[in-house]
Amino acid sequence: MKNFKITALILSAAIVFGSCNASKTVQGGAIGAGGGAALGAVIGAIAGKGKGAAIGAAIGTAVGGTAGAIIGNKMDKKAKEAAAIEGAQVEQVTDNNGLAAVKVTFSSGILFGFNSSTLSETSKSSLREFSKILIEDPTTDIAIVGHTDKVGTYDANITVSTRRATAVGDYLKMCGVSPSQLKTVEGVGYNQYDESVSADQNRRVEIFMYASEQMIKNAEAQANQ
Repeated sequence: MKNFKITALILSAAIVFGSCNASKTVQGGAIGAGGGAALGAVIGAIAGKGKGAAIGAAIGTAVGGTAGAIIGNKMDKKAKEAAAIEGAQVEQVTDNNGLAAVKVTFSSGILFGFNSSTLSETSKSSLREFSKILIEDPTTDIAIVGHTDKVGTYDANITVSTRRATAVGDYLKMCGVSPSQLKTVEGVGYNQYDESVSADQNRRVEIFMYASEQMIKNAEAQANQ
């Protein structure tokens, strides 16, 4: 059975610019309903070793507990669906609003060769499957973040990682994903290089799925019924 990793990023409000990670691994799909709402911490501007995509709709108000649980259930389902895709590593996190979100990482072996932003046929197959999750629920927003190794200059790596993120975003749109769902498409440099994994694993793309403003409104309406 495919391994399915859930990472809980524990963040104290008193140390907003620091983070402490805790993770646990379970067998594929073993996430209970609402689990996404219980795990994780706000990762917006502090995603990815203290940096990264700011995720979360700009709603300006706190989301009620019942609405949050409804969104948590939705994200649990999306996490399970994403975990079934070849080459996808799935983590459950939360967004700027404290709501459940899903981080899907495609490693370089699935997406890209060295210094390349060209999608392989295997990559395209995985992304076609992933696009179905987004098309099924257009109230899901996404942020796409391309990463790089440490070979070459910082500027050159930013260029390559941005091209990787753009290639993924463009292909998802070709598969029928609404452009309005792609809120962030960006590349980051080797200041986000992860020393705990190989260079191949650093040449990766991460996709964050999180609740749009419309999903939040729908959940609040359902909670008030």
